[in-house]
Amino acid sequence: MLEPSARPQVLSIVLAGGEGKRLAPLTLDRAKPAVPFGGHYRLIDFALSNLANGGYRKIVVLTQYKSHSLDVHVSRTWRLSTFLGNYVTSVPAQMRRGKHWFQGSADAIYQNLNLIEDEKPRYIFVFGADHIYRMDPRQMLDQHIESGAGVTVAGIRVPRDEAWQFGCIKRGAGTNMEAFLEKPEDPPGLPDSPDETLISMGNYVFDTEVLVDVLEEEAADEKSGSDIGGDIIPRLVDDGLAHVYDFTNNVVPGDDEHVRGYWRDVGTIDSFFDAHMDLVQPLPNFSLYNDDWPIWTLGRSMPPAKFVRDGDMAPHVENSVVCNGAIVSGADVRASVISPGARIGAGAVLDQAVIMDNVEVGAGAVLRRCIVDKNTVIPPGTQIGVDAASDRSRFTVSEGGVVAIAKNHKFSDTAAS
Repeated sequence: MLEPSARPQVLSIVLAGGEGKRLAPLTLDRAKPAVPFGGHYRLIDFALSNLANGGYRKIVVLTQYKSHSLDVHVSRTWRLSTFLGNYVTSVPAQMRRGKHWFQGSADAIYQNLNLIEDEKPRYIFVFGADHIYRMDPRQMLDQHIESGAGVTVAGIRVPRDEAWQFGCIKRGAGTNMEAFLEKPEDPPGLPDSPDETLISMGNYVFDTEVLVDVLEEEAADEKSGSDIGGDIIPRLVDDGLAHVYDFTNNVVPGDDEHVRGYWRDVGTIDSFFDAHMDLVQPLPNFSLYNDDWPIWTLGRSMPPAKFVRDGDMAPHVENSVVCNGAIVSGADVRASVISPGARIGAGAVLDQAVIMDNVEVGAGAVLRRCIVDKNTVIPPGTQIGVDAASDRSRFTVSEGGVVAIAKNHKFSDTAAS
């Protein structure tokens, strides 16, 4: 690994303009990277933490869709010391290349080439903003430099029957990429594991000259979809410049072996819910408790969580994450995430529930396999995740049967019963 003094100049670009339609209703009022996760965090905190922990602290966040809460979070949370030129800054769509918004991930960078011209980096990280994982990006850059690649794509193995949702990679000799297939109907299996496919994690490192040249070429191509996975990477594969970095080789300080290689794309309600359930296992598939590689976020001054007996009802909490400012009064809480400021009433039952900031759950309510967004008040006695037909008439219900309730949802008297 390169010593700090020998590290080349790097600019990091985090793509945070996604609309996140498949994550509705959580994205009705906010950009996907701003969706809360794991109690304290926002989705974007994971990509930013990996870059900052790795020592890459010149970071621009490209935003577009409903970006206000995201911009506020970045400005309040990610205040790096400017003494050594470090920064994290949001850059909204500015129509620098014509009167149109970003047409795709590649166009988002093309419209902001001025940022690259100002910083003059040797290499550029391009990371997605809405995945849950830990990664030391230094190791990926080291391989990129050693291989002489024009672009290196971080890859991870997934079951072949799930790979159609992603960009799929066919490896050649060594780290070379033989082909890149964007969301193919029939994903290729691996030679050593036919039921698995190597997919793109949405993290890239580019040589600056290579990236700028290919963006200019794509901008001149009227048939281009202006997308990194759909257009840029296949073009660089054809030019023999694309390589793949095997994420399973990435070693993060402080991570136990059983969490090594963990990565989740939380683009749907089901995957978002499943990622939360990964947190609450006795031996979690992804642990928030790694002091050597912390996930950074906004520090809020709130009192500790409190557990209160209510008459004869003592609180029972197991395999759950309970954040500061939350109060659990005589409730039964299992395999759930309770975010800051939440209030759980006497006799309530929470079983696999994701409760976001300042949610109030009334006495005797029952919540199973559900996500409740911020500031919602659940009336006493309400049942969610109990009657599938009733849930579908009132709320969003995923393919996997997870009930999702929007931010600031108002219950009518009949809906609460």
